[in-house]
Amino acid sequence: MRTLIPPPAMVVLFGLFMWAIDRLWPTLRLDFAGRGALAVVLLFAALAIMAAAAWTMHRERTTVNPMRPERASRLVTHGLFRFSRNPIYVADLVVLAAWALWLGQWAALALLPIFVIVMSRWQIAAEEEALARRFGAEYEAYRARVRRWL
Repeated sequence: MRTLIPPPAMVVLFGLFMWAIDRLWPTLRLDFAGRGALAVVLLFAALAIMAAAAWTMHRERTTVNPMRPERASRLVTHGLFRFSRNPIYVADLVVLAAWALWLGQWAALALLPIFVIVMSRWQIAAEEEALARRFGAEYEAYRARVRRWL
């Protein structure tokens, strides 16, 4: 199974859908004290998660390229990868949640579970298939003990 759209492009695409929802249905906006600050905190948390996960993969000298999972040289199971098999995609989800909050658009939050489904089906499934072929029983044991998302 081969992926066609790079995950960062998928995040941008979902972000654009959220923006379009906000423009089409501005009456669905809700505001509360601290909304903008919460969005910024979530964004910085997401960036920290991405950086930590990418740094862990870099230290292990394995690919960070989600379009070429078959090039993985090591199975990374420590650091944030102890809690999620896909911490960078968790961070992508948090970025989108931050964007929906920044817009103040509650209807945009409905796209978050759709993002999870799309990424699970088309991106993560391809990565899991490649990692299972590459690392066999070691990957299956990791997969059995660590959740896909959280």
